[in-house]
Amino acid sequence: MITAREPEARCAGSEDGFALLEAMVAIPSVSTEEDRLGQFLVERLSRSGFTSRRDEVGNVIAEWGKGRSEVLLLGHIDTVPGLIPVRREGDRLFGRGTVDAKGPFAAAATAVARQPSSGGCRFTLIGAVEEEGSSRGARHLLSRPAPDHLIILEPSGWDAITLGYKGSLRAHYRLSQPMSHGAGPLASAADRAIAFVRRIQDRAARLSEGKGSFDSLDARIVRFHSDHDGMTDGAELTVAFRTPPGFDVMGLQRDLEQWKDAAELRIDYADAAVRAPKNTPLVRAFLEGIRSSGGTPRFKMKTGTSDMNILAPAWGCATLAYGPGDSKLDHTPEEAIDRADFERGVDVLTAALAKLAR
Repeated sequence: MITAREPEARCAGSEDGFALLEAMVAIPSVSTEEDRLGQFLVERLSRSGFTSRRDEVGNVIAEWGKGRSEVLLLGHIDTVPGLIPVRREGDRLFGRGTVDAKGPFAAAATAVARQPSSGGCRFTLIGAVEEEGSSRGARHLLSRPAPDHLIILEPSGWDAITLGYKGSLRAHYRLSQPMSHGAGPLASAADRAIAFVRRIQDRAARLSEGKGSFDSLDARIVRFHSDHDGMTDGAELTVAFRTPPGFDVMGLQRDLEQWKDAAELRIDYADAAVRAPKNTPLVRAFLEGIRSSGGTPRFKMKTGTSDMNILAPAWGCATLAYGPGDSKLDHTPEEAIDRADFERGVDVLTAALAKLAR
């Protein structure tokens, strides 16, 4: 077992790229706590030839080349909570963020550094902050000019391309009522909150009947608390929705307002689902890159969300998501990435970026 450290290696080759990833994973960066990793990346990427800085909200911005056409590669440097001891077991690296999404970011940094800096294309590598929460970093970028091509750095597996993500909506419910006897006829706050959720889930099941996972409405409780102080009985919960393309989000919000009864209801955000076309030069470049690396390309439509949901509709440019790593390990205690998969991902990115530059 090798304990992770911050090695002094450039990220020009696949081995150095894996060392960069190990160094990144060794720096905790739970969402809203990315400062240390952000500063490390600015210094490390600057040594590798990038022009690097951090913007007003803490995003890492690293530029390579001066061409007229821009390829923007956007990942995120924050992680969900949960300490996973950083270690290597053979060629497998364990640690929070190895897959989601420091692995794809390190692979992209390695691939961009392999491109000539004097070509007709410029590459902008961005490590966004707070993707696991409010997507503050991505939302801050909405005012910048759109790139020609947008690559979202999320795990797809080295031989797959992600073209779509479901939308998301998060609702917070809070009910407070006078305390009543447990044997009396009145429903408790917890009972009423559960009835609210059942109504939501029943509606979701009816709307999703006979549909695949990407085209269905999902509703999941991510937080629930109920308590009383002898005078007041209360219940609070948070429901996370995953919405399919074309879903009537405003209609759902109207339903929630009707069903909440006496409770307070707050909607945090509502980002629509996104589906990118297959027949673009960007997609073709990645198909060629996967084939040249010995793979058979696959397309994925994910039931989660990413910063693609925010940026692709606003910018209207060609887009896809790509990165090495098994997304089934996202947010789990077993999060890890294989060196071979990482290096294949670097090769695919290198080939795809070179084709785009030509």
